[in-house]
Amino acid sequence: MELLGFSVDLGSPVNTALFLYILYSVQKIIFPPIAKPTKVPNEFKGGYTWMPKAHPPTVLYRIYTPKTLEPFSGKDGGRILLAINGTVFDVTAGRNFYGPNGMYGNFAGRDASRGMAKQSFDFDMLTPVDAPVDPLTDLAPDEIDNMKGWVEHFSNKYIICGKLVENDAL
Repeated sequence: MELLGFSVDLGSPVNTALFLYILYSVQKIIFPPIAKPTKVPNEFKGGYTWMPKAHPPTVLYRIYTPKTLEPFSGKDGGRILLAINGTVFDVTAGRNFYGPNGMYGNFAGRDASRGMAKQSFDFDMLTPVDAPVDPLTDLAPDEIDNMKGWVEHFSNKYIICGKLVENDAL
Protein backbone atom coordinates (compact mmCIF):
# COMPACT_ATOMS: atom_id res chain seq x y z
CA MET A 1 0.00 0.00 0.00
CA GLU A 2 1.23 3.52 -0.75
CA LEU A 3 0.29 6.37 1.60
CA LEU A 4 1.37 10.01 1.03
CA GLY A 5 4.13 8.89 -1.28
CA PHE A 6 5.48 6.33 1.21
CA SER A 7 5.34 2.63 0.67
CA VAL A 8 3.72 0.97 3.68
CA ASP A 9 4.02 -2.79 4.13
CA LEU A 10 1.30 -3.93 6.54
CA GLY A 11 2.13 -7.60 5.96
CA SER A 12 3.80 -7.95 9.35
CA PRO A 13 1.80 -7.67 12.63
CA VAL A 14 4.49 -5.36 14.08
CA ASN A 15 4.17 -2.95 11.15
CA THR A 16 0.38 -3.00 11.44
CA ALA A 17 0.52 -2.29 15.19
CA LEU A 18 3.00 0.58 14.71
CA PHE A 19 0.93 2.05 11.90
CA LEU A 20 -2.24 1.98 14.01
CA TYR A 21 -0.41 3.52 16.99
CA ILE A 22 0.94 6.36 14.81
CA LEU A 23 -2.54 7.03 13.39
CA TYR A 24 -4.00 7.06 16.93
CA SER A 25 -1.27 9.49 18.17
CA VAL A 26 -1.76 11.84 15.22
CA GLN A 27 -5.55 11.79 15.78
CA LYS A 28 -5.04 12.74 19.47
CA ILE A 29 -2.81 15.67 18.48
CA ILE A 30 -5.12 16.97 15.77
CA PHE A 31 -8.38 16.37 17.68
CA PRO A 32 -7.60 16.64 21.40
CA PRO A 33 -10.37 15.68 23.83
CA ILE A 34 -12.38 18.64 25.12
CA ALA A 35 -13.54 18.00 28.66
CA LYS A 36 -14.75 20.48 31.25
CA PRO A 37 -13.19 20.20 34.71
CA THR A 38 -15.50 18.57 37.20
CA LYS A 39 -14.16 20.27 40.34
CA VAL A 40 -12.51 23.52 41.35
CA PRO A 41 -8.80 23.19 42.25
CA ASN A 42 -8.13 23.54 46.00
CA GLU A 43 -5.92 26.62 45.69
CA PHE A 44 -8.80 28.66 44.20
CA LYS A 45 -11.64 27.66 46.56
CA GLY A 46 -11.13 30.66 48.84
CA GLY A 47 -10.83 33.02 45.89
CA TYR A 48 -7.72 34.59 44.48
CA THR A 49 -6.47 38.11 44.20
CA TRP A 50 -3.61 39.30 42.06
CA MET A 51 -2.80 42.06 44.53
CA PRO A 52 0.10 41.34 46.90
CA LYS A 53 -0.57 41.50 50.64
CA ALA A 54 1.88 44.38 50.99
CA HIS A 55 3.85 46.48 48.58
CA PRO A 56 7.58 45.83 48.80
CA PRO A 57 9.53 48.73 50.28
CA THR A 58 10.66 51.32 47.78
CA VAL A 59 14.40 51.50 47.27
CA LEU A 60 15.85 54.82 46.18
CA TYR A 61 19.30 55.23 44.70
CA ARG A 62 21.40 57.31 47.09
CA ILE A 63 24.94 58.42 47.69
CA TYR A 64 26.37 56.87 50.87
CA THR A 65 29.46 57.52 52.93
CA PRO A 66 30.92 54.91 55.27
CA LYS A 67 29.20 56.72 58.16
CA THR A 68 25.76 56.88 56.48
CA LEU A 69 26.05 53.25 55.35
CA GLU A 70 26.81 51.91 58.84
CA PRO A 71 23.22 52.06 60.23
CA PHE A 72 22.07 49.61 57.52
CA SER A 73 23.50 46.54 59.26
CA GLY A 74 20.17 44.72 59.67
CA LYS A 75 19.99 45.17 63.43
CA ASP A 76 16.41 45.25 64.75
CA GLY A 77 15.13 43.77 61.47
CA GLY A 78 16.14 46.79 59.36
CA ARG A 79 17.54 46.92 55.85
CA ILE A 80 20.94 45.45 55.11
CA LEU A 81 23.27 47.26 52.74
CA LEU A 82 26.89 46.62 51.85
CA ALA A 83 29.31 48.16 49.38
CA ILE A 84 31.75 46.49 47.02
CA ASN A 85 34.10 48.61 44.91
CA GLY A 86 31.96 51.72 45.38
CA THR A 87 28.62 50.08 44.53
CA VAL A 88 26.07 49.77 47.34
CA PHE A 89 23.80 46.71 47.28
CA ASP A 90 20.59 46.09 49.22
CA VAL A 91 21.17 42.54 50.46
CA THR A 92 18.18 42.48 52.80
CA ALA A 93 16.77 39.50 50.87
CA GLY A 94 19.89 37.57 51.98
CA ARG A 95 19.35 38.30 55.69
CA ASN A 96 20.41 34.74 56.62
CA PHE A 97 23.85 35.42 55.12
CA TYR A 98 24.35 39.17 55.69
CA GLY A 99 22.23 39.77 58.79
CA PRO A 100 23.63 40.21 62.31
CA ASN A 101 24.02 36.44 62.88
CA GLY A 102 24.91 35.49 59.31
CA MET A 103 28.22 34.19 57.95
CA TYR A 104 28.89 37.53 56.22
CA GLY A 105 27.27 39.63 58.96
CA ASN A 106 30.44 41.69 59.53
CA PHE A 107 30.07 43.13 55.99
CA ALA A 108 26.58 44.52 56.69
CA GLY A 109 26.53 48.31 56.67
CA ARG A 110 30.16 48.41 55.58
CA ASP A 111 32.51 48.51 52.59
CA ALA A 112 33.15 44.81 51.95
CA SER A 113 35.53 45.33 49.00
CA ARG A 114 38.77 44.13 50.64
CA GLY A 115 37.14 41.18 52.38
CA MET A 116 35.42 40.02 49.19
CA ALA A 117 38.62 40.48 47.16
CA LYS A 118 40.68 38.45 49.63
CA GLN A 119 37.91 35.97 50.49
CA SER A 120 38.31 36.83 54.16
CA PHE A 121 35.67 37.46 56.80
CA ASP A 122 38.16 38.86 59.31
CA PHE A 123 37.24 42.16 60.93
CA ASP A 124 40.66 43.58 60.02
CA MET A 125 39.52 43.48 56.37
CA LEU A 126 37.03 46.26 57.19
CA THR A 127 38.03 49.91 57.00
CA PRO A 128 36.85 51.91 60.04
CA VAL A 129 33.78 54.03 59.22
CA ASP A 130 35.55 57.27 60.17
CA ALA A 131 38.55 56.50 57.91
CA PRO A 132 38.77 57.27 54.17
CA VAL A 133 37.34 54.70 51.75
CA ASP A 134 39.89 51.95 51.13
CA PRO A 135 41.66 52.72 47.80
CA LEU A 136 42.48 49.00 47.33
CA THR A 137 45.72 49.88 45.53
CA ASP A 138 47.69 47.04 47.15
CA LEU A 139 45.41 44.27 45.83
CA ALA A 140 46.89 41.71 43.45
CA PRO A 141 45.34 41.38 39.98
CA ASP A 142 43.67 38.07 40.90
CA GLU A 143 42.17 39.69 44.01
CA ILE A 144 40.80 42.56 41.91
CA ASP A 145 39.30 40.02 39.49
CA ASN A 146 37.79 38.17 42.45
CA MET A 147 36.23 41.42 43.74
CA LYS A 148 34.84 42.21 40.28
CA GLY A 149 33.35 38.71 40.19
CA TRP A 150 31.53 39.46 43.44
CA VAL A 151 30.24 42.75 42.02
CA GLU A 152 28.90 40.88 38.99
CA HIS A 153 27.33 38.20 41.19
CA PHE A 154 25.68 40.77 43.45
CA SER A 155 24.50 42.83 40.44
CA ASN A 156 22.58 39.82 39.16
CA LYS A 157 21.15 38.91 42.55
CA TYR A 158 20.55 42.08 44.59
CA ILE A 159 19.30 45.62 44.01
CA ILE A 160 21.94 48.28 43.40
CA CYS A 161 20.78 51.09 45.63
CA GLY A 162 23.63 53.56 45.74
CA LYS A 163 27.22 54.59 45.48
CA LEU A 164 29.85 54.79 48.24
CA VAL A 165 31.89 57.99 48.43
CA GLU A 166 34.30 59.56 50.95
CA ASN A 167 32.92 60.81 54.28
CA ASP A 168 33.58 64.44 53.42
CA ALA A 169 32.11 64.21 49.90
CA LEU A 170 28.57 64.99 50.97
